[in-house]
Amino acid sequence: MATILNPTMSTTAKQAENSADGIAVPITLRINGQEHSLRVDPRATLLDCIRETVVLTGTKKGCDHGQCGACTIHVNGRRVLSCLSLALAHDGKEITTIEGLGTPEEMHPMQAAFLACDAYQCGYCTSGQIMSAVALLNEPCGPDDADVKERMSGNICRCGAYANILAAIQQVRRGA
Repeated sequence: MATILNPTMSTTAKQAENSADGIAVPITLRINGQEHSLRVDPRATLLDCIRETVVLTGTKKGCDHGQCGACTIHVNGRRVLSCLSLALAHDGKEITTIEGLGTPEEMHPMQAAFLACDAYQCGYCTSGQIMSAVALLNEPCGPDDADVKERMSGNICRCGAYANILAAIQQVRRGA
């Protein structure tokens, strides 16, 4: 659990500061270009800090075991499963969540392609899928669908929208 260092701290944040062990470590997380000075339990995950303390809820908690990819974010430009990462390990690093990619008015090309290709159904996995797909654009990946499927294999869609997800990624990769 983490807390934001400010005088108007929420009740949840105050409870976290007085956690079971009374241990809280100060860190600064730079999320989507904004610095957040926090006090975190050394055991707090990056996912929990992002969702519960900074209140950016676009990053989803799926399995909480690093198996589904719903919690995928970028740290210093690389994709990371935030449920497996301790917040303390990311002090001062550049973190990007789905909220930092684009806005409804000016979407990232991958967000726009997901919308155009209907690459979502329930939407729960969508933010993690998009974050992985954006990272894939900067990673070595062959041109074939099989190459993309391999690079995206850590992201599970329980609804089975894989064909549309693949179409969206390839649309962006081909510059369409």
